[in-house]
This record gives sequence, C-alpha cells and structure tokens, in this order.
Amino acid sequence: MVDRAICFATKAHSGVVRKGTKIPYIAHPLEAMAIVGSITDDQELLAAAVLHDVVEDAGVNVADIRTEFGDRVAALVDSETDSEVPGMSHIDSWQIRKQAAIDHLAAASRDVKIVALGDKLSNMRAMLLHYHEQGEQVWQRFNQKDPACHAWYYRQLAQSLSSLSDTDAFQEFAALVDQVFSRYEK
Repeated sequence: MVDRAICFATKAHSGVVRKGTKIPYIAHPLEAMAIVGSITDDQELLAAAVLHDVVEDAGVNVADIRTEFGDRVAALVDSETDSEVPGMSHIDSWQIRKQAAIDHLAAASRDVKIVALGDKLSNMRAMLLHYHEQGEQVWQRFNQKDPACHAWYYRQLAQSLSSLSDTDAFQEFAALVDQVFSRYEK
C-alpha cells in the first residue's frame, strides 16, 4: 500500500515545486511520511501521510483516494485537507480556515493527529531552513504575510497535538515552533 501511495502522490505532484523554492513538492509528503514512520508502522497512516496534500494541492478527489486506498486512508487524507470558504479568497479566509483546522485537530483521533504532525513538522523544518536563508522575506511566500499570525497558528497546533507529546516528533515540532516564532509573540 505504501509503495502504491508513494507512486500515486509522486504522479499527482509531478512537475510542482514547493512554494517559493525549487524543491520538488514530493519531498514534503515523503518527509511527512518518514515522520509518521518514526511514530508508527501502520501502513494506512503512512499512506495517508504521503497522500495528505493530493486533494488540496493536486486536484485529486477524496473518492479517488477511497477507491484506490480504502475508507480509512481516504478519511485521514480528508481530515488533513484545508477546506475552502465559499466566496472568500485564501487570504481573506486564512484565519477562519486555520481556526477550523485547530478545532478539528483538538477533537481528532490519535491517528488523525499523527498524520497532521507529520505534515506540520515537515512544514516547520522547511520554515526554519527558509527563514535562515531568507530572513523576514520568508513570510512573503505565504497567503498570510504576518508572522505573528503564523506564530498564533503553530502555537495552537502544538496545543491541539499535545497528546502526542510522548513522541520525538512532537518534541521536535514544539522546539521548532519556539525557535521560529518566539520573536513574533506579543
């Protein structure tokens, strides 16, 4: 299943790079999967981790995931998909979408939280790397340009994911959130 999921995600993200970089996009889902693999060997969680962005970023629909990988993987991928707010741009709906994600994670199962932690820790690693390379310019690549807003979001994510505090991945995530965002908090 994991091999099929990697192939599926690679094809879905083919030719795409991470925002503001030249890094092939597939590097992020592969890293997310590796992070999940440091917590569990559950093949469906690993598959969901590598597939987590194919609906949101590659135009795949959840029904396709369900057909190819089953109900559990589809539900995990769907839980990690950022929902659109009808009639609002990504910029205008940023706060609403992020609050919905935080609320969802706070009440989510451990499995959902593990997949989310893989994604968010990968994002934090990239953010720190790009912050070191670009300084304050790093925030210009995002829909939300205010680093204090990102600080709020990632602090809230850490709180929502705190039931995973017994994992090395969560501890690294919390440390990176401190390292990147402590300068922006009021």
